Amino acid sequence: MKSKHDIDDDDEMLEDVEEADDVSFAELFEQDGKQDKRWLEPGQKLTGKVLKIGNEWIFMDTGQKGEGVIERKEFLDSDGNVTVAEGDSITAYFLSSSHGEMRFTTKLGGAASGSTQLEQAWQAGVPVEGVIEKEIKGGYEVKLGTSRAFCPYSQIALRRVENPEALIGTRLTFRISEYAENGRNIVVSRRALLEEEQQRLKEEVQAGITEGMTVAGTVTSLQDYGAFIDIGGIEGLLPVSEIGWSRVKDVREVLSIGQQLKVIVKSIDREKDRISLSLKDTLADPWEEVPAKFPEGSYHSGTIARLDTFGAFVTLSDGVDGLLHISKLGAGKRINHPRDVVKEGEQLEVKIESIDRANRRISLALAGPARAAAEEEATMTEFRRQSEDGPKGMGTLADMIRPRVQRGKK
Repeated sequence: MKSKHDIDDDDEMLEDVEEADDVSFAELFEQDGKQDKRWLEPGQKLTGKVLKIGNEWIFMDTGQKGEGVIERKEFLDSDGNVTVAEGDSITAYFLSSSHGEMRFTTKLGGAASGSTQLEQAWQAGVPVEGVIEKEIKGGYEVKLGTSRAFCPYSQIALRRVENPEALIGTRLTFRISEYAENGRNIVVSRRALLEEEQQRLKEEVQAGITEGMTVAGTVTSLQDYGAFIDIGGIEGLLPVSEIGWSRVKDVREVLSIGQQLKVIVKSIDREKDRISLSLKDTLADPWEEVPAKFPEGSYHSGTIARLDTFGAFVTLSDGVDGLLHISKLGAGKRINHPRDVVKEGEQLEVKIESIDRANRRISLALAGPARAAAEEEATMTEFRRQSEDGPKGMGTLADMIRPRVQRGKK
């Protein structure tokens, strides 16, 4: 039996607790909520750094109160070598906690995986390992430990597999999308995991790229309007106009799937999830050499690249085109369209009449008429000089022109 003194002490302690509750209940509730947020649910995905690699276990920093452990064999390659090192970041799934030790896994699998484990993996969303046994109607039969599952063709990869039978006998990682009849009806998807990994890589790459950066990429798809380039987990579009300084008619003539490229990030639209790339910007600008290579008054051979109603565009060198205006094509006669006298692909000699470097424009003239006009002007100039300085009876202008005409006929 308590004494009166003991009862008085109990009453005093109760009053202190009640007073403390009144003062700090909101604070305690907030702390309790924060503590709840630190608890991990089975199947929860977490990324942490490798702290130590033991003989059987790999210890990881989870950011929680205790350390996380993963079986070492999950990180062994075919030769038995550990594929991670201390300090590496790894992503794993929480399984359970006991005595302050948290068990994680990167996937479930193996002969020991029974229906209970698979059901837990389905509920928690933990990946499972399986071996593709054979093709069946609509997909594959996959062995998951002691159970069998079905993987539809559409869920085996991100894109259609050209040679489905080549996957038979391979060990892959899947996510269980359906689990019924105590494990007698299991449907798995590999595509779901690939899409998650693709999204993760995409976010990492997007966070690390900026406009103007030069990045390495691989051509993944060719279209009439350009090419799609994988730049490390995300795809960007290389428009046909950004492939080179020369006009590209067919993307397939200059690029091929699997080709490695260095491209510049032209623009990023994060809201629409679009990245525009340029190969042209990595190449030297041919217009830097135009004034020296194609001075005004010089003659050059070129190829007609395309025709328009107002004239013909002539390619002088890669990335450098000049315009031969329609008024220079008719030899003094009016024509309705350049195609009346020239055609695409035709080679001809032209004269550089003028260069507008700021607007990247070159005006051309046909070499034949230009040379004839130049010779006529030279003849007239010489005739005037001789008429003014020479003796009388030196002959007529026709006499001076006649030898030039005869030389031209020869």
